[in-house]
Amino acid sequence: MLYQTIDILGTVAFAISGVLVAMEKRLDLFGVLIIAFVTAIGGGTLRDLLIGNTPVAWMMDITYMITIFIAVVLAIIFVNQLKYLRRSLFLFDTIGIGLYTMVGVEKGLQAELLPVVCIALGTMTACFGGVIRDMLCNEIPIIFRRKEIYATTCILGGASYFLFTGLSMREDYAYIAAILVVIALRTLAVLFGIRLPNIYKEKA
Repeated sequence: MLYQTIDILGTVAFAISGVLVAMEKRLDLFGVLIIAFVTAIGGGTLRDLLIGNTPVAWMMDITYMITIFIAVVLAIIFVNQLKYLRRSLFLFDTIGIGLYTMVGVEKGLQAELLPVVCIALGTMTACFGGVIRDMLCNEIPIIFRRKEIYATTCILGGASYFLFTGLSMREDYAYIAAILVVIALRTLAVLFGIRLPNIYKEKA
């Protein structure tokens, strides 16, 4: 039940972030819907294909498509209430990567994969919907920009789950705690301008 709830919440968060990016680019209604859809299910689709979990999750459960559609409609209706699109995008994107990191980790655990592979799947689930979104909207994906720490927070959050369970924390508590680690780390990184080291000689 916890896993399904987290999965749906992640779908909503990423669908809304897709709507915000698409509306910033002034795409038409169909374009907004497509961007929201690929943002919400892109990472999970790639993950399921890699572990051989086919047909992929959203094809087996209509709940995902209904959830995305409702999220798109509500986001469009209340877009004027989301006055600061950049801030709103950051909020929903950050919540989304926190939720989806652990969805991916859980999928890896169900497939009985090694912890390091589970963490990789969690990072992929969290990040690649946004990669597809940004590419379709003619933006350099956030994951590849030095100015923001993105995938690193997913990796650390996924690793923290195994740390917490190794310290005998209950699995559901460890699950939620790891989500909060991702959200907190990315928020702190943006607030304090924490970045990965610059590998280029010229000034950033």
